[in-house]
Amino acid sequence: MANTTSDNSTPTPATSRVDKVVAPSSSLSTSTTAGVASGKTVIADGVISKVAGIAAREVPGVFALGGGAARAFGALRDVIGSTDLGQGVRVEVGETQVAADVTIVVEYPQPMHEVAEQVRASVARAITQLVGMEVAEVNVAINDVHIPGEDDDEQAGTESRVS
Repeated sequence: MANTTSDNSTPTPATSRVDKVVAPSSSLSTSTTAGVASGKTVIADGVISKVAGIAAREVPGVFALGGGAARAFGALRDVIGSTDLGQGVRVEVGETQVAADVTIVVEYPQPMHEVAEQVRASVARAITQLVGMEVAEVNVAINDVHIPGEDDDEQAGTESRVS
């Protein structure tokens, strides 16, 4: 991240949630194991978002990921067969650490605090095991509650005004 300057031209370091930020992708250490070629592994930020999104969706009580607009666009993508598995997930990637922000919709009547804790644990575990990076933090935002049957009742009870 770039340094910011104030009016007196004194550099002020920008804050980051992870170690030294690398954009647009993260890199893991090089391999020098005997019998294996050495090299560098690079994992794109979008891949880490997908891993986190898949892990969050696997938690019981999570109905959907993302805010209202993201879910609307996601529904359109689903219709054309192009699901965005990273929807509702934002990651900040550093050299060896990742910070994630996950926005979820909880299924009623699941205990929201328990679902959030399970999402946090699932996302951290998936990133650590599959990506091989340390997780600095996972923030979970619950922006809606889905009531089962609510969407079905509205559509079934609506009578068409045209024939």
